[in-house]
Amino acid sequence: MAWADLAAGVAFLLILEGLFPFISPQGWRRAVAALAGLQDNQLRTFGLAFVIVGLLLLYVVR
Repeated sequence: MAWADLAAGVAFLLILEGLFPFISPQGWRRAVAALAGLQDNQLRTFGLAFVIVGLLLLYVVR
């Protein structure tokens, strides 16, 4: 893997992360507040699901 690929991935992540508060700041605040109210185990499950989906997507693309 080249460093340029990693940088492109980080740049894409920043673009996606910035879209939500840009498009709907109030909706983004509500979503963050809802996430803050979750239990630790729920957040871990949520995070693990995102990691697994990301790895599967990376496997399919590569």
